[in-house]
Amino acid sequence: MSHVVVIGAGQAGSSLVAKLRSSGFEGQITLIGEENAPPYQRPPLSKAYLLGEMDKERLFLRPEAFYGDNGITLKLGQPVTAIDAAAKTVTLGGETLSYDHLALTTGSIPRRLPASIGGDLGGVFTVRDLKDVDAMAPEVTEGRRVLIVGGGYIGLEAAAVCAKKGMQVTLVEMAERILQRVASPQTSDYFRALHKGHGVDIREGVGLTRLTGEGRVSGAVLSDGSELTLDMVIVGVGIVPVTGPAEMAGVDLDNGIRTDSHGRTSDPSIWAAGDCASFPYKGARIRLESVQNAIDQAECVAANIMGADKDYVPEPWFWSDQYDTKLQIAGLNTGYDDIVTREAEGTLSFWYYKGDQFLAVDAINDPRGYMVGKRLLSMGKSPDKAAVADPATELKALLKA
Repeated sequence: MSHVVVIGAGQAGSSLVAKLRSSGFEGQITLIGEENAPPYQRPPLSKAYLLGEMDKERLFLRPEAFYGDNGITLKLGQPVTAIDAAAKTVTLGGETLSYDHLALTTGSIPRRLPASIGGDLGGVFTVRDLKDVDAMAPEVTEGRRVLIVGGGYIGLEAAAVCAKKGMQVTLVEMAERILQRVASPQTSDYFRALHKGHGVDIREGVGLTRLTGEGRVSGAVLSDGSELTLDMVIVGVGIVPVTGPAEMAGVDLDNGIRTDSHGRTSDPSIWAAGDCASFPYKGARIRLESVQNAIDQAECVAANIMGADKDYVPEPWFWSDQYDTKLQIAGLNTGYDDIVTREAEGTLSFWYYKGDQFLAVDAINDPRGYMVGKRLLSMGKSPDKAAVADPATELKALLKA
C-alpha cells in the first residue's frame, strides 16, 4: 500500500493530506508536526487571538478528530531527525517510517535579531506560532511601551493590536518608507496616516542599532542616535523558509526548496509546497508567502502525487487587517511603473500597471474593487486606466469591456 509522509503540519500540510483523501487516495497518510497543536491558522495569531477575541480551538483548521476519522496518522510534537532519500525513510524520535512519496510543507520562520545587538534579551518577541503569541499576550497591556522593528505587514498588524490595547507604540523601519518592498508609495501613505491617527510613532529611514538591558530589554538605541525606554520589543523583519528537512534529504535549494511546475523537487519522490517552496512563474522563480499559495499549491501537489501531471499556476491574493481597515490585494505588483488611484463611495484602491498591462490591485475597505480586480487578472484582462480612475465607472463594466 502506498504511503505518503508529509513533514510540516501547517496550512499547506493540512490542505495536502485533506485533498489526498477527498480525491480518493486509499494509501497510508502520515502528517508530522513539530508543534503539539493540530494544524491551525496563523493570520489570526497576531490579530484576533492576541487581542483575546478568538479561542485557541477556533484557530484549528479542522477538528483534531478529522484526521483520525479520515485515516490520517497525525504525529505532533515530533521533529524529524533524519531523512534517507535513497532508502526512502524518515526518522523521528525512535521511529523510522518508510515512504513512497514525501512532501515537505515546512513553512517559514521569522528572522530574529542577532544576540550581538540584544536579540536574545527577555521581552523580545517574534510573531509566528502559538508559543510566540502565548508568551507575548500577558505583556500586551495598556500603558506599556513597545518598540516594533519592521514596517511590513507583520509589523504594522502588531502595531495596530498594541495601539488598540492602549500601549505606547514606536515603529522603526530602516527603509525610506513602510511597506516599501511590497506596496506603492500611495498604499504606504494611507497606512502611515492610519497608524499616526491611532497614536503610533512611525520612524522611517531609521534602523535599530542595539537593544539595552540586563537580562531583559529596557531600552533601544536607534540609528539616528535617539534612545527609547521600553518594556518590550516585537520583531517583524521578514521570514525565511525552513529547509532543514530538505537539506537532510539532499534536494536542491534555491530561495527555499526548489520545485518544478508540478511541485516536485530534484528527487522524483519528494515534493514541496507552501512558504518553503520556490517554483517557476512567468519566466522567473518565486516563493509566495500566503495562505492562498499554501492551500492551492498543496492541493496541486496532492493531485500530482495521484498522477494528475498538472502545472501549478497561482492566482495570488493576500490580505491585512489593521484597526477597522481591511486591505485586500490581488495579483503581484512586481515590475509596475504606473499606479491608478480609484476613490468611489468611501472606498479606495490602487491599481498597478506595467505599461498598459494590469498587474495587481490594493483594495482598502473595497471588497468589490478587490473581487473585480481578481477576476480581471484571472481573465487576463487589462482595464482602461481612465475607466478605472473614473468613480462613475461601474466596476463590473470593466469585466465586459
